[in-house]
Amino acid sequence: MSDEAGRTSPIETNTAYKELVDRLNRDWLFGGAAPASGSLKHRSLYRIRRFLARLVGTQEHFNASVVQFVNTLNEAAGPALGALDDVERHREALAARERRMEGEMARMRAEHEELRTTLGVLRQSNHDLAREIERARGAAAPLGAGAVLPAAVTGAAGSPAAPPPVAALSHKYVGFEDQFRGSPEDIRARLIPYADLFAGASDVLDVGCGRGEFLALLAERGISARGIDVNESMVEVCRQKGLSAAREDALAYLRGRPAGSLGGLLAAQVVEHLDPGYLTNLLDAAWAALRPDSVVVIETINPACWFAFFESYIRDITHVRPLHPDTLKYLLLASGFEQVEIRYRSPYPEHEKLQRVAGASLGDAADVLNANAEKINRLLFTHLDYAAVARRA
Repeated sequence: MSDEAGRTSPIETNTAYKELVDRLNRDWLFGGAAPASGSLKHRSLYRIRRFLARLVGTQEHFNASVVQFVNTLNEAAGPALGALDDVERHREALAARERRMEGEMARMRAEHEELRTTLGVLRQSNHDLAREIERARGAAAPLGAGAVLPAAVTGAAGSPAAPPPVAALSHKYVGFEDQFRGSPEDIRARLIPYADLFAGASDVLDVGCGRGEFLALLAERGISARGIDVNESMVEVCRQKGLSAAREDALAYLRGRPAGSLGGLLAAQVVEHLDPGYLTNLLDAAWAALRPDSVVVIETINPACWFAFFESYIRDITHVRPLHPDTLKYLLLASGFEQVEIRYRSPYPEHEKLQRVAGASLGDAADVLNANAEKINRLLFTHLDYAAVARRA
């Protein structure tokens, strides 16, 4: 029995040692032991070997001394070898117990992750409920006796109206973002290169501002900005940070802006949530609201990377349609934007890609395997996101 490193176990060593001692005790006598019985030929051969043994008696004497020493050593080491067997059995028992503990820890980690998700949703739901209670108190204060709430609040039959789909998902989606998109620190680090593109700008609009990571980066650089989002819970998170944000529909907001009133626009992980018709109208409205030479940055999941599509895109139930880099570039150009550049982001880790085969002995087969691995890597394991960076003409 050998361990994972290829080392021989103490039990194997002990067995081999005993076999060696038995062989020494059997073969030390030059010519072998006398036959108990046998033919005349065998007895004659034995006498010849014994005659030769007398000629080399010194060697036989040496052999006897070695065997005697080994036997003495074996007697002294016997308890130790038995202890080694016990140690090996104990080690194997500990290894089995460790494997069981690792399985149990994996189960506990999975349960902890489920609890973390549930607590995150409950925490955000509680926060939203408290906010709605405060709003209801404020709205109810000026109402006199017998006042009737508007139908938009009570519903047609006087019962509480069901929340619209976006509101119903509001607090849950905050938890979803926290768990799957990344922590605020991770998102902030990813957005820093975009913030640098808006140096010297003002009146920048962050469409789909989320938790306000990009707004905070602009504020640190002294760039005036405002965020809009359809998720009320996200907007509330921004306001708690002292950032300018409002719950607005992006298309309606841009169409309501005066021409040339915006100095830049960012939409990070937004366009994949939009229908094609809405998206094209949004780009047209953005072009009209932006000042000449303003920077536009639109980041989205890269569906040309199969891993990104199956691992990230289809996991989010609010996604509507993926956008290939060529498609988004074309739509920007068609809406009047210029200098459109596709910048790929979030490369897939190199060490997790299919690795090249090394070995001259494989000859042409290695070249074929490596070429195929490169093709698969380009399809499956390329950049997870991309950004289209453009300027308003």
